[in-house]
Amino acid sequence: MPRPRSLTQDQLASAALAVIDRGGLAGLSMRAVAQELGMSTMGLYRYVHDREELERLVVELVLSAVDIEPPGPDASWRERIEVMARRLRDTVGAHPAVVPLTITHRHHSLGVLRWSETVLAVLTEAGIEGERRVVALRGLLSYVIGAIQLEHLGALSGSGTVAITELPPAEFPHMTETARHARNVGADQEFLGGLALLLDGLGA
Repeated sequence: MPRPRSLTQDQLASAALAVIDRGGLAGLSMRAVAQELGMSTMGLYRYVHDREELERLVVELVLSAVDIEPPGPDASWRERIEVMARRLRDTVGAHPAVVPLTITHRHHSLGVLRWSETVLAVLTEAGIEGERRVVALRGLLSYVIGAIQLEHLGALSGSGTVAITELPPAEFPHMTETARHARNVGADQEFLGGLALLLDGLGA
């Protein structure tokens, strides 16, 4: 008789997430997760078929933590969209190495589907419908996911900005000047400022 399963999917996902948080996506493997759980690699195959299944479990664990409750109806549609964008950014931003997996496996995640359903309801109430609503949702998802990656992998306060300020001004006048200003822009200012520009376009 086969041994009864003793690990839950959340436990498997938590172990895989710990591996990713510690060593990035490159460190995720069946062997590494098995070691995290204190079991053999073959033993892990009793629970999941391969790394891809582990990835899906991780994405669902992270995205299921996003608060998908509709923001208060007294707020404007822009304010409610901002709340939803902040929630996604804060939750996924706690595990930035997972961001590429959210792109690959988002269609399998109930968490992101429920987040999207709430956002679509707000957009619909704002009169944004049809193909425009499709583009609006995709634009919001693209912006938030891209902003998280830039914030954690290429922050304005990082060495990349400094390197740009040292480019030859005669050849890159706008880049060097913009980089000098960029050093003073905080992460929240960058995220909310970009989001405001996107919402300005939706409200036009």
